[in-house]
Amino acid sequence: MAAELFEGQYVWHPAADDRVLASVCVDVRAGRHRYACEALAETRSDFALRAHRSLVLASEAAGTDLVERWLAEEPSPEAALMWARVAVQRAMRAADARDERAEALERIALAACERAAALAPDDPTPWVAKLTMARLHQLREPAPQGLLTAPPGPWRLFAHILSLDPWHREAHHRFLSFFFTRHGGTVNAAWDVAAFLSQRAPADSALRLLPLVALVESYNPTQLLADRVWEQPQWRSTALAAYRNWLPTVAGSRFTPVLDLAYLAHALVMGQSEFEARAVFAAMGPYASRMPWSAFGDPAEQLSRARRACGLPVPGPA
Repeated sequence: MAAELFEGQYVWHPAADDRVLASVCVDVRAGRHRYACEALAETRSDFALRAHRSLVLASEAAGTDLVERWLAEEPSPEAALMWARVAVQRAMRAADARDERAEALERIALAACERAAALAPDDPTPWVAKLTMARLHQLREPAPQGLLTAPPGPWRLFAHILSLDPWHREAHHRFLSFFFTRHGGTVNAAWDVAAFLSQRAPADSALRLLPLVALVESYNPTQLLADRVWEQPQWRSTALAAYRNWLPTVAGSRFTPVLDLAYLAHALVMGQSEFEARAVFAAMGPYASRMPWSAFGDPAEQLSRARRACGLPVPGPA
């Protein structure tokens, strides 16, 4: 699905050009779940789309009782999956806020994930939701051979997800985030895991961008020449390889992968490859994500700065 042309304003909604999802988000905000069920049911054989839609819908529903009512009225795999997604979001928010209800909400979320997995044994999405909570307990399972730092982590759960879908995008990103310093990991461990996972992936996979995600996560503006890191040969070659091998596949996507495109565009601009970055911004159209831009300042300002460096239009004053 090709993105629309940029027409002067950024579109920040995570549904991007998935028109079905954007429409269903409106229904969910209004307290209706019928079309959400249909939108998820049609993704049972497309795990990437199922992960994307269920995550966005959960963010819309987490502050309401919609999924509880839906599950009571219609205990389908879709209702159970949405309950798991919403329960995990609530548990993570409570844990991050040090809310006294955090442990109870985590127990509810674990039970919801297990119920969703039981109703759809071939679906990796409930297990990916469960993986989100792994950082709450810093699971310390030994790493497989091939990693320099051998960082312990939730390797068994991740391996189970890969047995259901070897290249599940969200699973890889959730797993990598376990090793981020803000979650108790280290910069070296995150780089090691990102390199290990990306090298396993096909050359035309978006997972080849994982090292660029780890690089943004490790960004420290107080370090000498921090903004020049992307110009180093290893990072330029990573970005240019994704430009050559992955970017041509984007036009055939069911929805525009805005976040992955944003990481690639950012890395290309920072690596002085503005010509290539122009094509990435063209693939993004008007759609925007807060990361990676928010790691460097106001996301809209940083995105506009990158577009200007490529000679592309930016929104005018409001």
